[in-house]
Amino acid sequence: MSRQDIAELMQAYGAAQGRWTGADGTTEEASGTGGGLVAAVETHGVGPLASRLSDGDALHLEDAGVTLELRRTGAHAVLRVNWASGPAYEETLPVPGGSPTLPAAAAPGLAPVAVASTAAPTGTAEALFQGDPSSQVADVDAALRDPRTTLQITSTGIFTRGVHGVGVPLLGTVPAVDPFTFGHPSFRRAHGVRANYVAGAMAGGIGSSEIVIAMSKAGLLGFFGAGGLPLPAVEENVKRIKAALGDHPAGFNLLHNPVEPAVEEATVDLYLEHGCRMVSASAYMALTPAIVRYRLSGIHRDASGMIICPNKVFAKISRPETAEPFMRPAPFRVVESLVASGALTQEQAELAKSVPMAEDITAEADSGGHTDRRPLPVLLPTILRLRARVMREEGYADRGIHIRVGAAGGLGDPASVYGAFSMGADYVLTGSVNQASLEAGTSRQAKEMIAAAGMADCTTGPAPDMFELGAHVQVLGRGSMYAQRAGKLYELWKRCESMEAIPEKDRLKLEKTVFKRPLAEVWEGTREYWATRDPREVEKAEANPKHKMALTFRWYLGMTSRWARTGEADRKRDYQIWCGPSMGAFNDWVRGSELEDLDNRGVVEIAGALLHGAAGLRRAEVARALGLDVAAETVGPRPLS
Repeated sequence: MSRQDIAELMQAYGAAQGRWTGADGTTEEASGTGGGLVAAVETHGVGPLASRLSDGDALHLEDAGVTLELRRTGAHAVLRVNWASGPAYEETLPVPGGSPTLPAAAAPGLAPVAVASTAAPTGTAEALFQGDPSSQVADVDAALRDPRTTLQITSTGIFTRGVHGVGVPLLGTVPAVDPFTFGHPSFRRAHGVRANYVAGAMAGGIGSSEIVIAMSKAGLLGFFGAGGLPLPAVEENVKRIKAALGDHPAGFNLLHNPVEPAVEEATVDLYLEHGCRMVSASAYMALTPAIVRYRLSGIHRDASGMIICPNKVFAKISRPETAEPFMRPAPFRVVESLVASGALTQEQAELAKSVPMAEDITAEADSGGHTDRRPLPVLLPTILRLRARVMREEGYADRGIHIRVGAAGGLGDPASVYGAFSMGADYVLTGSVNQASLEAGTSRQAKEMIAAAGMADCTTGPAPDMFELGAHVQVLGRGSMYAQRAGKLYELWKRCESMEAIPEKDRLKLEKTVFKRPLAEVWEGTREYWATRDPREVEKAEANPKHKMALTFRWYLGMTSRWARTGEADRKRDYQIWCGPSMGAFNDWVRGSELEDLDNRGVVEIAGALLHGAAGLRRAEVARALGLDVAAETVGPRPLS
């Protein structure tokens, strides 16, 4: 018998190992997939095997937990079955005439638990096995939500354990899913983290140092929300994070500031001075010297000749035209200007031609705060296709560079997180859901309002930093009048050329309900602020009454977010709370669980719940593909472990 003949027998009978021994002592061996030997013998018998043996030949087949030996003697064959648990079974059978057709490849088998009995077996091989009720799954949905448990699906039930290769046919397996393996593995290697999950930078310090520290200690990545904070406050938090974490993963926000570019430059100086190696580049409509200088500072070749960029940029974008410049090398003119200023060397400028500005591009869909309100199922695939084109054109793969595309915006429950990974996201970034966490840098009053929000409780209002441009931010509408009051200010600014031109009725209402003081008094405080921060703004305002009105109105817009963070009780109706619909989805999902209580909403617990929930959904998807009737929803968030 040839090795090919043995392989055909093994494939038909689902054995893992096979050996033929001829009457003269010669042998041939082969290997197979295994998992179906017992089921095939029970269904088809051993006649087709025995008929292919010559007088004196022996056939030895092995599978998980069982060994079958068949030796032909004249018109009969002796069958002996040995079980790993101890029992043995022997029988003499007649050899059928002719060459019976081999069965089709057998389905793998599963016996839930082998009976460790030494008693003499009776009947067929099936009699040597019996089901163990403790291994059978009663609540399939609950079992699917535990990502650590493998489920074996048979025609007689679903089991958590068993012996393969014996028993009833195995229809399929729902494997265990590690919640920490979603996304591209290069993300975890590049940033030294456990999971492809990021707590995004929420401006004004809402993305607090406590969030960054808690995430890092759990092996995850968080970004400090430096946007809108004065530089001394940013430096204080940088020092606090560095003192707690050292060189462990920690990120910091770098907000594009077209009005005050010096602030952006000073922030870069601060980050470079303190060795901050990861920034989230936000609101960039074009690359600036500041972000290019940050990315390329310290670029060099290591001993092996590989280009090393010590500073990593996460570019938050919402459209292809802002994403592509970050995927490409830094603009030549900007790099040359940095060489001329002494910020970079000519050698570093040459190296800059070979690396992208950012290797992590966050596609931000409908989110809280500044948002283009793009739907993630449209935005993410578009950016993924752009990534593929740029990777090909730049030849990055040949240099070991992989641009990762992450998803953000609308991620508030396991379905949205799993959906983002299923669409091809290399990582996910959450924002709104972390604003109600214990570590978030905002007031208890604001957190309570957020925790009561539904998915439709968001609205938009004028953006404080882009008031004159008519830009909007997405905010919490339930319980706050910010959107309406700020909208009225913008409408008056558009209609009137100066504060003196505001109709008296409107002015009195503003002073009573919005500013709660005379407009002249508000301007005096505003003038003092800008006289210290940037005297040119005061000069411009005194020469241009409309600009003076804009600065005065922006006092209210700026204070509303501060009142929310500090919990000013008498200003609760004015709170500007940046919030997206994901917050409502999260609140709905955790209702009835421990995470419904604000006091249990740690930022790491939120991350763990979402990742474990996503793992459950992946398992549910496999189960449905195997024909199980599985509930679409998941409940009962699990802790991170």
